Amino acid sequence: MYITVKNKFIISIILTLANLALLLYIAIPWIQSLSSEFGLIMSIIIICGIAIGPGLLNFFLIISTILDKQKDIQIFDKPNEDVSILVAAYNEEELIYETLKSVSQQEYGGKIYLFALDNNSKDNTKLEIMRGIKDFSRDDLIIEYIFEPKQGKFHALNTGLKLVKTNKVITLDADSWVYKDAISNLVARMENEECVSVAGATMVRNSRDNLLTKMQEWDYFLSIAAVKKMQGLFQGTLVAQGAFSIYDTKLIKEYGGWYDCIGEDIVITWKMLYEGHKVYYEPKAIVFTSVPIKLKVLFNQRVRWARGMIEGFRRFKPWNFYKNKYVIFLTFIDIAIVYFDFAFVFFLIPGIIACFFGYTQIVGIITLFTIPLNFISFSILLWKERKYVFKPMGLKIRRNIKGYVAFLLTYQMIMSPAALLGYFKELTRSKRKWK
Repeated sequence: MYITVKNKFIISIILTLANLALLLYIAIPWIQSLSSEFGLIMSIIIICGIAIGPGLLNFFLIISTILDKQKDIQIFDKPNEDVSILVAAYNEEELIYETLKSVSQQEYGGKIYLFALDNNSKDNTKLEIMRGIKDFSRDDLIIEYIFEPKQGKFHALNTGLKLVKTNKVITLDADSWVYKDAISNLVARMENEECVSVAGATMVRNSRDNLLTKMQEWDYFLSIAAVKKMQGLFQGTLVAQGAFSIYDTKLIKEYGGWYDCIGEDIVITWKMLYEGHKVYYEPKAIVFTSVPIKLKVLFNQRVRWARGMIEGFRRFKPWNFYKNKYVIFLTFIDIAIVYFDFAFVFFLIPGIIACFFGYTQIVGIITLFTIPLNFISFSILLWKERKYVFKPMGLKIRRNIKGYVAFLLTYQMIMSPAALLGYFKELTRSKRKWK
C-alpha cells in the first residue's frame, strides 16, 4: 500500500506524541525527585535534555525510517548523460590516486569529466594526480589537473565549477573510494525525481585501523545514514555533503558557486531548500571515505561540522523555509540537537561522575534504560540497512562488536563536546581552518 509523504509525516508525528506521553509518565517520579535539589523548571530542563528529548528524536527517526520506501533504483533506466566531477584536494598524496582509480572503474553510460583541483597542496598531490591522468584517462573519462592557489575548499570548487559544461556536477572528496555503480545510481535518482540535488551514502573505508575508526563505522553506517534517510523521506536532506553529492549545475552557478564558509555544502543545500527545491538521498550511491584515526583530528572535524550548521542558521532561519514545511520541522530538530549537546556536556556527564559518588538523582537506574533502548533502535536500523542496501549491493557488514559497544557507550562523549566548541567558535567568529 502506497503512503504519501504527508501521511508518513502525520503517522510519525502521532506515534511520536504517543511516545512522549509514555516518556512523561515514566519521568514524572524522576522529575519530582530532582525538583527537591534543583527546582521544578530546572529539573524539567535537565531531564528533557538528557532523556526525553533524545528519546523522542530517536523514536521519530526509527518510525520514519521504517516508513521510508522510495522507488528502487533498479527500476530506473541506466543514465547516459555526460556528468562532471569536482575533486578538491589539499595534501592528499596518499589516497587521491586510488580515488581517481575508483572513478575509472565505474560503469557509466555517458562521459565523465573529472577536474582534480589542487588547492595549493604542499606534498606530492600534483604528482599523484598526474600519475592518475596518465593511467586512467580515456575517451569516456577525461581527467584534468587544475591548480588553485587560494586556500579554502570553496575556492577550489568554484574554480572547477567555471569549467563545468554538463548539466549535472558531482563533488567528491579526494580520499574516497567510489563503489560500483555509485555514479549511475546518483545520476539516476536525480533524473527520476523532481529535485536539484541528491546526497550519496558515505561509509567508512578504514574501519580496521583502530578502535576510533571502528566506532566511526557505526556512526556513518547507522546514525548518519538514518538521519539522511529520514530527511530524504521528507524531501529535505539538510546536507548534500561535499564528500559525494550531485547538483544542478545551472542552479549552483546562479548562486555564484559555493559560499565562503567552512560548511559550504550545508549552506548551499539550505539555499536550495530555502527556495523550495527538493533534495533527496540515495542510499545505493555509496562512497567509502577515510575517517580520522586520531582523536584530535576527529574532534576538530566535528568542530568544523558544528560550525557549518551555525553558518547555515546565520543565513537561513527555520521559519523562513515556508516553501517546504517539512524542512521547517527538520531544521528545528537541528536546534534541538544544540540543546541536547549542551545537556549532555553540562548535565549528563556531571551526573555520571556524581553517580560514582552515590548521587543518583540525575543519572540512576532509569537512565540505564537508554542503553537497551539504543541497542533496540540501532538493531532496527541495522536490519533495514542490511536488507535494503547492503545485500542488494553485494556488500556484507563486517564483524565489529568492540566498535559497536564503544560507539554505544562512549562516542557521544566525543561528539557533544566537539559540537559545543564548534557552536561557540562560530558564534564568536573564530578563525577558520579547512583541516
